[in-house]
Amino acid sequence: MTEFLPCLLAAADEPAGVWDPLVDEYLRFAAARVRRNTLLAQQFDLRVFFRVVGKPVVEVTTADVLAFIEAQRVPRRGGNVVRITDGESGLSAATIKRRLATVSSLFDYLVARGLVARQVVPRSLGSRHPRHRGTPLIRAPRRLPRVLSPEEVVALTGALRTDRDKAMVALMLHGGLRRCEVLGLRFADVQAGDRRVFVAEGKGGYQRLVPVSAVFFTALAAYLAGERPQDSVDDHVFVVLKGPHRGWPLTAAGLDEVLAGARRRAGLSHATCHELRHTCFTRLREAGMALEAIQAQAGHASLETTRVYLHLSNTWLAGEYIKAMAVLDAMPVLDSGLDPAPESVADGRDRP
Repeated sequence: MTEFLPCLLAAADEPAGVWDPLVDEYLRFAAARVRRNTLLAQQFDLRVFFRVVGKPVVEVTTADVLAFIEAQRVPRRGGNVVRITDGESGLSAATIKRRLATVSSLFDYLVARGLVARQVVPRSLGSRHPRHRGTPLIRAPRRLPRVLSPEEVVALTGALRTDRDKAMVALMLHGGLRRCEVLGLRFADVQAGDRRVFVAEGKGGYQRLVPVSAVFFTALAAYLAGERPQDSVDDHVFVVLKGPHRGWPLTAAGLDEVLAGARRRAGLSHATCHELRHTCFTRLREAGMALEAIQAQAGHASLETTRVYLHLSNTWLAGEYIKAMAVLDAMPVLDSGLDPAPESVADGRDRP
């Protein structure tokens, strides 16, 4: 199998001189550092950027970057399409922020190579002091992830048609695995005796060994005994069950299709792979699992990423508030420091 190396070759309808060999050089460098999906996303982001800017790399300026930001905020399809989450038109702030991060990484590489003079993507605007952070170029709101209620979980799992699908959902719902980690699972990674699975290709290259509920292993055993083709092409656990690709590893699109069908049959408006993962950690936190343990289970590099589950947990914040208020209610009422009311006011009579 040949190594995957994306290339930004110009299409027939694209302006000449935009696709620079320096961009391809950067992508070859990035290919050894990031996962394939990240590399594909970077390739797409750079293609969008240079299509809008219309200049070779060495001619790009900060003004071009700011103009690119403005172009990304223009309403799409004549302003008739808006985002469901916030009702705004144009691309989301998170998408624009990601594209700028890709462009910034490109110029960091070129500056280190001495191929361009400086970084053209400013870190912020309006800072008059080098130690002070100014206004960020893109202010992306931080919203709480969406999770499934217990009733929605029951409806979703009841709508799954195969033991393979039940096993995959159990890995996300009871183990907190990401979609790519579920699809990348191999037989050597399953430790049934210890009720654990080894995540060999986690996000950012992190590996971890995580416990998973017996629900997963029960569904897995049923899948292996009655559904998985015996002539599968490799040792991936989850494979296609029928059709021309029977026995081949299941793809991300295939897993998304499984969930879409289950959502439709269950009458749910939401239930993505990542929402299942968020639901797992939210319930673990509600059950009292320590935040550091959830961090290890989730494979988060920083504890700050895990703190979101404190706010998703319905019982944690309410419990902490009740405990604090109990302490405050037990404290004596402090003197306000005001002079006592005059007798004439206190008893309602005028003094002589």
